[in-house]
Amino acid sequence: MLLTNFLRELGNDKTGATAVEYGLIASLIVIASIGAFEAVANENTGLWGRVSNTVDDVIN
Repeated sequence: MLLTNFLRELGNDKTGATAVEYGLIASLIVIASIGAFEAVANENTGLWGRVSNTVDDVIN
């Protein structure tokens, strides 16, 4: 209910400045998330590379 009130008030805001500020905040969150996901993906790829090498060493 609190979220719906917030969204209703945001929709009724006629100045536009608040909407622009929230848009900028949302875009910064998205950019930070993409960077974090890329870092996690690179770490995950490295981890599975080490696992693959270890398995190959054990098999051979």
